[in-house]
Amino acid sequence: MIRYPFLTQATVRLTALGVLALASCFLTAGKLPENKNGTFFVTGGCSGSLGENIFTDGDFGSGAATILQTDPHIAPGYIYTTSTPPSDGYYVLTNNTGAWSNIYSSWVRIRDNSSDPNGYMMVVNASYAPGIFYEQTISGLCTNTLYEFSADVINMVKTGVTNHIFPDISFLINDVVFFSSGGISQDEKWHTFGFTFTTGPDENTVKLSIRNNAPGGGGNDLALDNISFRACGPTAIAGPETHQYYCTGSVVDLEAQVLNSSLNEHHYQWQLSADNGQTWTDIQGATHATENLPGLQEGRYLFRFFLAGSAANLQNTKCRVVSSLHEIEVLPVRFMETDTICEGATYALGGSVYDRTGVYTQNLISSRGCDSIVELHLTVVEDPGIEASIKVEQPFCPGDENGSIAFQLTTPGNGPYRYFLNDQVVQAPGIIEGLSAGSYNLVIEDRFGCRLEEFIPVEDPSPVELELGPDTAVVLGGSVRLRPYTGQQGLTYAWQGASGLSCLDCPAQEVSPVNATVYTLKVTDNRGCSAVDSVRVGVIKDYRIFVPNAFSPNGDGINDRLNAFSDGFQVDRIALMQVFDRWGALVYEGKDLAPDAAGAGWDGKSSGRYEQEGVYVYRMQIVFIDGAEREFTGSVSLIR
Repeated sequence: MIRYPFLTQATVRLTALGVLALASCFLTAGKLPENKNGTFFVTGGCSGSLGENIFTDGDFGSGAATILQTDPHIAPGYIYTTSTPPSDGYYVLTNNTGAWSNIYSSWVRIRDNSSDPNGYMMVVNASYAPGIFYEQTISGLCTNTLYEFSADVINMVKTGVTNHIFPDISFLINDVVFFSSGGISQDEKWHTFGFTFTTGPDENTVKLSIRNNAPGGGGNDLALDNISFRACGPTAIAGPETHQYYCTGSVVDLEAQVLNSSLNEHHYQWQLSADNGQTWTDIQGATHATENLPGLQEGRYLFRFFLAGSAANLQNTKCRVVSSLHEIEVLPVRFMETDTICEGATYALGGSVYDRTGVYTQNLISSRGCDSIVELHLTVVEDPGIEASIKVEQPFCPGDENGSIAFQLTTPGNGPYRYFLNDQVVQAPGIIEGLSAGSYNLVIEDRFGCRLEEFIPVEDPSPVELELGPDTAVVLGGSVRLRPYTGQQGLTYAWQGASGLSCLDCPAQEVSPVNATVYTLKVTDNRGCSAVDSVRVGVIKDYRIFVPNAFSPNGDGINDRLNAFSDGFQVDRIALMQVFDRWGALVYEGKDLAPDAAGAGWDGKSSGRYEQEGVYVYRMQIVFIDGAEREFTGSVSLIR
């Protein structure tokens, strides 16, 4: 059986006359609100502690057989069958629908709603008319007492199957419906439905029923489990703590806490279990909220208490509630330790250190403050001299993490073994991979602590050498040769730079940058290992041009035109050249002219006729190879 989380407590008082009067209030509860645990309560569940289940067979028991072969006679409105799947109007008790030889394709394959793998549940194929799934008449109840009635239900139809009727059940008290579940979700989950009510002043017998409401046919198939009817009372907590430790012979303190109680009196009976809750026995005379139990021997014990509002109700299993569990461990006085160590090792116990075979006894105080006697049976074995073959693979390239250490035992000790590399546990003999260069401590230790310890260096291979030299500079338009030093043969080269590269894969490089540029070279050897170096080449920009102070356009091929000449290859073009006479008149204009060219520039003519000898003024807009634009002016003599 399982316990349920409940909502706030609300009660309905039942009397012989009142039950019919109240019935109309609960005939159709419709779809109920669900909490996060899939639990529904119309009038609120028990907010305190519950008693033992009065429906002792409410979980339908358990068994190794997939189908219970005997009719349990629990559903007066249905027929029991041992054939699966059950037809309309039939039910079966089973511990696993997935083990059936035949099952409807629309049904889920499930076990009961408990931790018991053989626990039974009730699987129902609802009939075409309303029928009683489960019915019990309970007598011997206490009057004016709060009870909870609940059950777990699951829709047997799989999620996603359409056009199937949802199951709809009602809970009845003395044949009066108190609420209906409405359509039970087709979500392949167990849901808990229930409510609380209070018996009347003269009421100690009630008939409790669960009934089908939906019509049969396509759908309306469900399973029931964990039908529960329990007394409900205030919250009962066994303490003072959930778990406590005591020394042997100490007095054990028990303390009952009762919260939110409406009882006029509190009556207690403490119980003890020494077998993890399988069986419980009353503690004679332990009938108070606080108890002191002397002389418990070592062991683990569970404690709980029954709570009721009167002495008579305390004796009635149907009228009392059960507290939470309180666990106590009584620690032993005498401990025996058995160990084996390797020759040369020591065993520390208390303030003493032992290194020889023998039996040693010490009186100590445990971590819990208890007196204890520790008897040590120590055996010292001869060191077998463990040896291993070790092979080291260095990293492939400097800085790589692909080195490895392979090791294999050659002279064994006493297995099993433990293996450590730099104090980290590693797997049994084999290869430890993914190592970078460094010093490694390999330890092989057998079951008795005999060990082999080796310090193993893992070294990087020789690096690839590369040197591009110091940073340098060139005049704009000039060039410099980059000649790397490597000291190795058979390298591949890969240059990178923003501008001025003459090739990308040649060993040496002639560069003519127009702006300061960092050139990077990566060289790779035949192992795939590489090195990278960079050099910065600055650019000196003085933006100089030369314009003659005289020219003679006489056709002799010597100095026949006025043009600009650059220092090296600095000038990209003459964007504009204008020449003016001494009165300021424009006699020549040329655009986008090539510098240094014999056929470019002013030939001394204006409107097709040579100008007179004399002094002329020129203005030039020069664009340099780095994109800079400068203006130059001056005078020139035209000589015929």
